Amino acid sequence: MRLFVAVSLPEEVRAMLAVLANGLPGARWVDSDNLHLTLRFLGELDAGDAADVDAAFSHVRAPAFDMSIAGLGHFGEGRKPRALWVGVAANPALDHLHERIEQALVRAGLPPEGRKFKPHITLARFKRNPGARLPAYLAEHSLVRAGPLPVEDFKLYSSFLSAQGAIHQVEASYPLEPRGAVQD
Repeated sequence: MRLFVAVSLPEEVRAMLAVLANGLPGARWVDSDNLHLTLRFLGELDAGDAADVDAAFSHVRAPAFDMSIAGLGHFGEGRKPRALWVGVAANPALDHLHERIEQALVRAGLPPEGRKFKPHITLARFKRNPGARLPAYLAEHSLVRAGPLPVEDFKLYSSFLSAQGAIHQVEASYPLEPRGAVQD
């Protein structure tokens, strides 16, 4: 199974972000039902490894928190932009949750993530360079904001690739500790 762990977004936020899905040539827009904040991509795992991940996630303890969406950006430099994203405001509680998830994955036998965590929500991937339209698009939508958004759980998703794009399915949900609960 192709798996990733993420924070889901409320329907009204996904609908707001879907309005941004136009005006860039070469963009393959993410379906609004698939918009999420990836905490870690796991890749292809067999059933045994997936069960180990599920067991490890059931022991993750972190407090519920609020997060906010702020700004736009893209990955890829110069003539090769790869993806357009909406940012997530700096958030120590989100960073803490990410660290706990990373620790759980290492305990479950997965290698540590080699990249620095940059919280974002992917809006589009580029099939070709949108050229001068990209800077104009970023400037036009630079004030995109949403939140505070409550984060009360994280989810393990499976992802199936199809001709119409990825199809994501929630495999398991892991509640966060109630706000104000004592943390170790």
